[in-house]
Amino acid sequence: MTTDPQRFRQELTDHLDWFAERGRKVRFWWRDDDAIEPTPALERMLSLANTHTVDLAFAVIPKMATKALAERFADEPHALVLQHGWQHKNFQRKDLGEKAAELGSRRDPDQLMAELKAGHDRHLELFGDKFVKAMVPPWNRIDPEISRRLPGIGLSGLSTFTWHNFPRAHQLQSHIDILKWKKQVRFIGWESARLRFDLQLTRRRNTGTEPVGLLTHHLVHDDGCFEFLEIFLEIAAHHEGAEWPDVKSLFGENGSWPFG
Repeated sequence: MTTDPQRFRQELTDHLDWFAERGRKVRFWWRDDDAIEPTPALERMLSLANTHTVDLAFAVIPKMATKALAERFADEPHALVLQHGWQHKNFQRKDLGEKAAELGSRRDPDQLMAELKAGHDRHLELFGDKFVKAMVPPWNRIDPEISRRLPGIGLSGLSTFTWHNFPRAHQLQSHIDILKWKKQVRFIGWESARLRFDLQLTRRRNTGTEPVGLLTHHLVHDDGCFEFLEIFLEIAAHHEGAEWPDVKSLFGENGSWPFG
């Protein structure tokens, strides 16, 4: 069965109406991975964020980040930067069936932390107060020891995907990846998008205020991804049953724990 955009629109609106009718709001946030330089796709993302006045947190790879990207972000009111590992390189053993990770169990922790500290310092130099002090592990995987040591190098925040990794203060998950990665990278389709949002929004009728995290990867988006973002933001960024807190506050950089 296929689902057209109209069914997605209606069901998303119905969910948000339910919250609005009860004086409640679903919180959303948006993370986009792998930025290193300005591109036409990145320009489309910035345009969407500005059109709908929502923050967009770019997970930028420090080793490859360019001054041109820093200059492009400098005057963008809704562009924030997170740290995406150091070089986005896999160090796990694929031949042993291990899943890809840069911040995994195969690294010497001291060497890895030195790299991550260099990445922290480079982001601070390039992006200044645009840099939110949070780590996004490449492939959303991180060894527990590395996670525990992040605050010691100035990275109090952490963002992974869904239920991966144990919870901690200032950990902000992403929940809905709009890409299908196997075989050919492409938009997941309207039916999958509908079902994933239905799951997350139904859960939040009965749970706390954890934001629903939208995950994108602008460098590999097809037209379907951008069409989805336009339709989703037309509704979710403007509905009285939704809100988009600023990303710095979500990671606790205002000094408070963001989930009440």
